[in-house]
Amino acid sequence: MSFRSFTRRDVLKSGAAASAGLAFGGRAMADLLPGAGASTRLKQLEYGQVTLLPGPMRSQFEQTQARFLGLDNDMLLKPFRQGAGLDAPGDDMGGWYSNSRFWATNGGAEGFVAGHSFGQYVSALSRGYAATGDRATKVKVEQLVAGLQPTLVSRFYDGYHLPGYTFDKTFCGLSDACSLAGVESAKPAMKVALDAALPHLPEKALSRMEQHARPHQIDGDTWDETYTLPENLFLAYQRTGDVRYRDTAVRFLEDDLLFNPLSEDINVLPGEHAYSHVNALSSAMQAYLTTGSEKHLRAATNGFRIVQEQSYATGGWGPGEQLLRPHTDDLARSIFSEKNSFETPCGAYGHFKITRYLLRVTGDSRYGDSMERVLYNTVLGAKPIQEDGSSFYYSDYSMNGRKLYYGNKWPCCSGTLPQIAADYGISSYFVSEAGLHVNLFVPSQVTWKQGGTPVTLVQETEYPFRPTTKMTLKLAAEREFALNVRIPEWAGLGTRVMVNGNVVEGVVRPGTFHAVKRGWRNGDVVEMEFGMPVRLETLSMNVNQPSTTEPGKMLATQQTAEFAAMMSGPVVYMATGHWPTEMTRSSLVAAKKVEGGDAYSVETERSPITFRPFMGIGDEMYRTYQPLKA
Repeated sequence: MSFRSFTRRDVLKSGAAASAGLAFGGRAMADLLPGAGASTRLKQLEYGQVTLLPGPMRSQFEQTQARFLGLDNDMLLKPFRQGAGLDAPGDDMGGWYSNSRFWATNGGAEGFVAGHSFGQYVSALSRGYAATGDRATKVKVEQLVAGLQPTLVSRFYDGYHLPGYTFDKTFCGLSDACSLAGVESAKPAMKVALDAALPHLPEKALSRMEQHARPHQIDGDTWDETYTLPENLFLAYQRTGDVRYRDTAVRFLEDDLLFNPLSEDINVLPGEHAYSHVNALSSAMQAYLTTGSEKHLRAATNGFRIVQEQSYATGGWGPGEQLLRPHTDDLARSIFSEKNSFETPCGAYGHFKITRYLLRVTGDSRYGDSMERVLYNTVLGAKPIQEDGSSFYYSDYSMNGRKLYYGNKWPCCSGTLPQIAADYGISSYFVSEAGLHVNLFVPSQVTWKQGGTPVTLVQETEYPFRPTTKMTLKLAAEREFALNVRIPEWAGLGTRVMVNGNVVEGVVRPGTFHAVKRGWRNGDVVEMEFGMPVRLETLSMNVNQPSTTEPGKMLATQQTAEFAAMMSGPVVYMATGHWPTEMTRSSLVAAKKVEGGDAYSVETERSPITFRPFMGIGDEMYRTYQPLKA
């Protein structure tokens, strides 16, 4: 069997999966740890160096922080106390979160993974504290860590459906509590949490197919995601220096069936669970950053490119939570067959992480383009989490889309929404020895040191609904450095950069960071204007049409149906109201901006149709892709 024909099923049939894992464990440390980790072109800022100013990102951050600050500690800790056999006061939270015997894969999800998102809530609050310094937030984290510690026992995982899944999130919360919120008691708790989970974890990362091949009671027991464990374990090693975390991370790298083929640009992703496998790419990036493994960098780079090749115009991916075959009409067909088009907060969280890693390593601005597309077309349009745990889960890109709350309370997306909102600041700016890189054009303030001199940049903008942004510099003494501003790949004619009202010389090339290097003084103002013409991004689908070209015969001829998403800048504008069955390219491209609003109007044969961004849609029906007239 050649390597090109290698499949997961082949491995399982040959019985090679277990032996591959054991061999991997024997050689891993020598192969993966030749020396220090890899360097990066760009450096991530600390949470406290960026402040979000009033705008949609800050509103979402404040809403999610307030929601979890307000939850009762006993409710949050109840499933852990029950699992540990301790007294467990407080009400049940319900939904996925509560400890319940009622669990089924046929639609019922009560008690799906009790306490699964606790660690994500602690992580989000820890990140929030690091960003704001809010004392009440730190106290909340301290209380939750203290309450969790007595419950970190192995018996909690007895009979637990997805031990790796929940351990990963719990461990992430403890790691962030220690590193970002300064809760010292979380450090020893991390060790205890790992000890409690390890007896319930397999010898290596297992794919879902491998889990199916092993004895299991119900199908849900085969959904564990041990292949996502390395990211947080590598981070814990970097934060604490404890080599046990590093060694355990290496043990759970899914090299045999995922990273090895991806590093050779062999696509093994179709049919796999979408979010968890994009999330796994961040584990590959942490393997590279920690150990310098070029193989894992190639795997992450190739894997993310494959995901982008099957993405909607919104930047979302994974209809029905499955990865598709790129360069086929599978994605177009999904807008007719699937309402659950993109697992929004979870998918956006994974998307931001992998683009942030790749941007840091490569300095390629197009990863920032991808990040902002997901920001404005998916997660910023998510409905807020309600007090009872009602959460927005899926974006719907079908022919009759609706924004709906998920049917079960406290699902996975209730954990990732507060995490991604807390990460908005560290996704917006990066630094290098040469200067600052402006990645996202958002109302914000960033402070860093350039050659020992404190510098502050304040960005004021209504981007992307207004094609401008203004950045004002504050520094005590003149300092020379480069201000690198991202020029989006879609940027049209008229895109320009100005300093103190004067156009900066040089070609502004879309898809790059444009460096403005000079001696900067206090009060200098940088302005950007973006060309944002209306454009279309299309999907096509092969359809069979009856033909009567031969007398007495009906033949099937293959034709191509096309569907267009209307865009301006990074934003997809979606049809609302009573839209026609089909539209023309010319009418969509001729769309006019509605004065004083964030919408477009498109003329049709009957009446004008209003197109709105996902962020501007409430409970009304909408259509993302417009069928084009042949």
